[in-house]
Amino acid sequence: MNITREQRDGGVSLLKIVVNEADYGQAVESQLREYKRKANVPGFRPGMVPMGIVKKMYGKHVVAEQSYHLASNSAFEYLKKENIDYVGDIIPSEEQGAFDFDNNTEFEFVFEFGEAPKIDVELSAKDKVTYTKIKVDKKMHNDYRSNYLRRYGRLVEVDKVANDEALNVTLDNGDMRIEEAYVGLISMTEEERKAWKNKKVGYKTKVNINELYKKPEQRAAVLSVKENELESINPEFELEITKIRRFADPELNEEFFKMAFPAGNVTNEEELDKFFDEEIERELKRETDFMFVNTIRNFIIEKAQLQMPEEFLKRWLYVINEGKFSREDIEKDFAPFLKMFTWNYLQKHFITEGDLKVSQEDAKAEAMSFAQMQFAQYGMPSAPADMLENFAKQIMDNKEQLQKIYEKLYEEKVVEYIRGKVKVTEKAVSADDFAKLAQELA
Repeated sequence: MNITREQRDGGVSLLKIVVNEADYGQAVESQLREYKRKANVPGFRPGMVPMGIVKKMYGKHVVAEQSYHLASNSAFEYLKKENIDYVGDIIPSEEQGAFDFDNNTEFEFVFEFGEAPKIDVELSAKDKVTYTKIKVDKKMHNDYRSNYLRRYGRLVEVDKVANDEALNVTLDNGDMRIEEAYVGLISMTEEERKAWKNKKVGYKTKVNINELYKKPEQRAAVLSVKENELESINPEFELEITKIRRFADPELNEEFFKMAFPAGNVTNEEELDKFFDEEIERELKRETDFMFVNTIRNFIIEKAQLQMPEEFLKRWLYVINEGKFSREDIEKDFAPFLKMFTWNYLQKHFITEGDLKVSQEDAKAEAMSFAQMQFAQYGMPSAPADMLENFAKQIMDNKEQLQKIYEKLYEEKVVEYIRGKVKVTEKAVSADDFAKLAQELA
């Protein structure tokens, strides 16, 4: 067997591997004996088919298979022995010639691979990176405060409609009269609420029940009928407001603070406002941390200035996807792919340089955190420990999900490692400016 390497432009190398019968002959004989043992040919008992017939039936196929298998394995062994790093994978070259397995015993296989670019990145405090935060403004604070206090608020009766109150009404169309029907202005659009603004108890108007309650199940519930009976009901009703109620914030007294903060960590309004801002920042941290990952990624890619073998990677993507994507599809989406491919390649460098590790305990903690977040989204912010454990176990038993967890945690380790070597300055911007920056970095 003979192996030669030819380096080409664009970071691509060819491996030409010549194999002959002395290299693959034993493997071919072994495979043919296995075929002979299993062959089912009319006129012969199992295992008794003459080797000449077996060779005629399978010989060419087995030679092709075993010679390629040998050449392919030899390509990987060669790169390992010569300590040659590559990106993507080794693929058959477009320069591969035709084979004549009927008449020849020596074959030349041509493979190609993309040469891995050398990474030379020195980081120091001279490198400056910005950690961008979202500034907690007055509107954000007030909205959070309003939503939080609403949990402890109460409905109080008022004289007239101001915005999104809850109405109790009487509906009467002459044939049926419904008292204490509910109309929730909060579920209406701003335009729909305009007709109700400043209306008081005792206000009467004509309404179409189909417009007031848009869903058939709502109308059926209000009128206490079955949905299939709605068509027989005259939808024109007279409506009279009998009660107007709105949510009122709780009084910020000692009773409230003991109920809302039994641990005693918040005892007055000043501390409450500080608590709101801290909670908003905590909720925003996921977004700001995600942006910082993108900031670090772009900074490192720009600093490293790696020359990836782009044309090879496009061919590699086409080959490994086995026709799922056309070359035009790959070309169209190649830029974002190359960016993430380069970042993943750089991450491996920093993982080795910093001897970064992710333990099974780290992965389990991340799975538990994900489980807790999932339960919270479904209205169970304090799910029992055994439920969290079981869900986390399901996540870790799924190879694909577990792989994603490890990738996420390693990326976090890399970002923190780089953060410790460069100078990071914090900058607070408005939510709108943050969104624009995030779009630019994506």
